[in-house]
Amino acid sequence: MVYFVSRGHCAATVIFLTFALPITAQAQSIEEFYRGKQLNMIIGYPTGGSNDIYARAVARHIGRHIPGNPTVIPRNMPGGGSLVAANHVFNVAPKDGTTLSLVAATIPLEERLGAQNVRFKVTEFNWIGRVAPSVNLTFVTSTVPVKSIQDTFKREIVLGASARTSTVAIYPMVLANVIGAKFKMVMGYKSSSTAMLAMERGEVEGHSTSMEIVRSLHADWIRDKKITILVQYALKRHPEMQDVPMSWELGRNEEEKQILRVVANATEVGKMILSTPDTPTDRIQALRRAFDATMMDPTFLAELKAARVDVGPMSGEELQRLVAEVMNVSPAIIDKVKASYPTN
Repeated sequence: MVYFVSRGHCAATVIFLTFALPITAQAQSIEEFYRGKQLNMIIGYPTGGSNDIYARAVARHIGRHIPGNPTVIPRNMPGGGSLVAANHVFNVAPKDGTTLSLVAATIPLEERLGAQNVRFKVTEFNWIGRVAPSVNLTFVTSTVPVKSIQDTFKREIVLGASARTSTVAIYPMVLANVIGAKFKMVMGYKSSSTAMLAMERGEVEGHSTSMEIVRSLHADWIRDKKITILVQYALKRHPEMQDVPMSWELGRNEEEKQILRVVANATEVGKMILSTPDTPTDRIQALRRAFDATMMDPTFLAELKAARVDVGPMSGEELQRLVAEVMNVSPAIIDKVKASYPTN
């Protein structure tokens, strides 16, 4: 027996299937999506620095806390003070929850200042969480006859750095431009580890980098006073450095202090993880909760303790709000920050 299907019935069947297929796809659970997946952790820095230490530690542990237990592969993508990586995550990486990234904490300010090569909108990134705030230090070897930041008003010191868009250059250069400290920057070192090696060889007199990387690679430098720390870039003094002034405290008037505080705000954004824009909300929520769980994971904490770096977590929701605050700084203050900010 032969059955005939009317044209109308066939059309109705096609319409039903067309609408039914997306519903089936959307019904895929978070666990089903991530099971067997490989996530990329894009690190906007070379290997060996404090950013690399934090990003790789998160990559090693966060997969256990994501439903489906995907693997997370760290991939270093240095360049432009991490702007290469930030642009990649925003514009190229798949927007499906399979990309995590650690880039410079200054990217909100970079965008607000209209810096060159910024191809992203920071409020459209999905901020997953902060591992720790990032106190930065400017220091010289103890053999240099400079014992305080005030001495740099009279004697120039030579600091090794990488790119002008990296925090190792941004923090001291802004401070120099605002208060008149005499810092000569020698660019081109691949990382803080190579810049500090240059210090040991006598090529440069000092460096500016995170407290974590100094303690991780040269714990004896602080302990045995092999370096003189001139300033710390932070919004509040580190408990171990109560006698070292913060950059914004050195402002000679309220305007200078406000400019330096805006820049130092990046230290609160700190060592953070973000993901791509336009990513399904349920996957971002899963990544944020996995991040929160990682911050309490004993094996993760033990690893960072062994690396001699700090932990001071902030949730993705809080971090997203902090980033938004930077974007709301008044145009008048942003103009003043821009006048002191290093250019490419």
